[in-house]
Order: sequence, then structure tokens, then C-alpha cells
Amino acid sequence: MKFNTKTVHGNQYPEPTTGAVMTPIFQTSTYAQSSPGNFKTYEYSRAANPTRTALENALASIENGAAGFAFGSGMAAIDAVLKLLNPGDEVIAGEDLYGGTYRMFTKIYEKYGIKFNFTSGSLAEDYEPYITSKTKLIWLETPSNPLLNLVDISGIAQLVKNRDVMLAVDNTFATPFNQLPLNLGANIVMHSATKYLGGHSDLVAGALVVKDESLAEKIHFQLFAGGAILGPQDSFLVLRGIKTLALRMESHAQNALEVAKYLSSHSKIKNVFYPGLKQHPHHALASQQMKTFGGMLSFNFKSGKKEDAFMFLEKLNIITLAESLGGVESLANHPATMTHAAIPGEKRTKIGITDDLVRLSVGIEDIEDLLQDIENALNFN
Repeated sequence: MKFNTKTVHGNQYPEPTTGAVMTPIFQTSTYAQSSPGNFKTYEYSRAANPTRTALENALASIENGAAGFAFGSGMAAIDAVLKLLNPGDEVIAGEDLYGGTYRMFTKIYEKYGIKFNFTSGSLAEDYEPYITSKTKLIWLETPSNPLLNLVDISGIAQLVKNRDVMLAVDNTFATPFNQLPLNLGANIVMHSATKYLGGHSDLVAGALVVKDESLAEKIHFQLFAGGAILGPQDSFLVLRGIKTLALRMESHAQNALEVAKYLSSHSKIKNVFYPGLKQHPHHALASQQMKTFGGMLSFNFKSGKKEDAFMFLEKLNIITLAESLGGVESLANHPATMTHAAIPGEKRTKIGITDDLVRLSVGIEDIEDLLQDIENALNFN
């Protein structure tokens, strides 16, 4: 079954009692038992719910995994992975990392004895010096948030192939339409399903998909015991969103490439960070590892001034200044003030998240309208 068919049908079946084509919203917390401990598949909705199960099966299908798990947020999904570790374990992660992930790593788990090592590299050789006998997890964002750097998933998978090290990939920016980390050797795929999987900016959700059953059992225990489950209403909405994922991602990518080309030729813009541009340092890797180059991009100003970024953002009309990404509508973001404010300013500057950096989540509007909106917003002295 090919990908576009999987988004509509993969591991999804009509509801057996009524034949409903769309999985119903099973708005229930508990299930009747014929005698103590004797129940029909479902016992209590923290353990499992039919609507959530339908979503989890669909997640496993589109990521080519053994099992999928739906969480109340992307951060809850990351938290479940980190709870697989023990005090004294070490983690390697990219420097260019979503601010919320960095905050969880450094502000919550460091105090429990987990050591985090950050690298700016994209190749296995950049990660290898950090590997010790205590390394238990490598965490990748590719493309990264917000600088759209890529990491060679298969190369790092080969690096840890015979080691007791889990490889986890945040696939939020790419989505399974563009990139299948489990096929490239990763053990865990994570999504903020709030973003492209949901696709309509109307829910908050997280997802994990794993490669083998033994790891699936451990993740399910964390979900059940920790209780960070996704409710049936939001499960239904993500499941609905997945059905149009392929169509939306094609449009996002087409528009983002046109926006990136426009910005890269503008007199006020210094750098455009988009892997679809040939001048991007990881363009070749993106061409090899991804189907399209996605809908996210960032850019900064020749002036280097925060004021120019703010002036641009405040003049936008069609594109909305807001947190988040991946909805059908275009969103603009100032990472240093918004999504990456949890990263200390000195570190932000060091890794390239400067005060004049703007991130765009390019939506599926008509490209002529988006380019006109950007041109108007850049028309300042």
C-alpha cells in the first residue's frame, strides 16, 4: 500500500458494530464487564480507547512502525521517551533544538542525573566523539527548529547499530510524507501532532511510533502509568487530519519553495534557511533523505536588527503572527521571543537564533497572495 492510500486506509477499518466509515468518538471513560476482570477488549480509557486506538494504528501505518501511541501533547511524548532512561545515562542531541525540548532536557531531566551533550553537526562523525558507555539515547530534529538544519539519520543509525543506544527522531517538520526515520534505522519517531498531522490548528497532541514490540511495551507502560493520554475528541481530529496529509504537504512545500526563492533575492534579507534552496548547506542530504523540502523556513535581515524583524511581523496581514506551525494557514514567528525563549540568549546567538530571525510556517493559501503580503510587510524604511 502506497503512502497516499495509507493516510486514508492504513490500519483503518469501518466500525464493526454499525459499519461507520469514520471511527466514532467514543466519549467514555470506562467499559462494562460481564464479571470482575472479564471485559471486551477495553477496560478503562487511560489504558485504551477505541478512537485513540484507531489513531494509533493509523500512526503506525504511515510511519511503517510496529506500534503507535497518542499523547496529550508533543512534550508529553518526549517526556515518555526520557522516562525510559535512568540516572547516570547520557543523551546526545543537536544544538539547534526546539526550545521546549531544550527546556525539558535541561530544566527537568538534568536534575535527575541525566547528562545531555549537544552538537552542531549533521553527520555521524559529529556525534561519534560524544558516545560513551553511558550514552543511551540520541535525539535528532531533522529538519531542525528553527534553522532547518538536517541530520543524516541512516548514518547515525549505522553508528549506533551494535550499541545499546536508542535513536529517536522528531519528525514534526518533515512529517512521514517526506521522511520515514524508522526505514532509515531509527528506533522511535516523535511528532507534535498539533502541527502537520492535525493540520488545522485546532488541537494539541503528541505521538510516538516505535520499530519493535519490546520497545512498544515500554512506551505503552509509560503512557498508561503516566496518564498523558490523548482524549477521544482530539484523537478523532488528528485521524481526520491524517487523511489529507499528503495533499496538504504537497501544497505547503510548493508554496514554501516559492517564498524561499522570493526572500533569497530580496535586498533586505541576508540568509534564507530552507533545504530546498541549492545554497543550503544540507541541500544534498535533504534531496536524498526527504521527498519534498517541507513547508517551514526561516530568514534573517541584512541589518541584523530585531526592530526590522518586529516591523515585518507587525505589518503582515494574511500571514498571522502566532505560536505553532503546520496548519493550513500561514503563521509567522519570532523564535528568540516566542518558541525558543527558554534557551539562554547567549546560547541562542551562538547557534544562530539571532534577534532578527523570523520563522515562517507557509500555508496552503494562493501563493500570489502570500508573496504580496510578504512584499508589503518588507516595505519599510
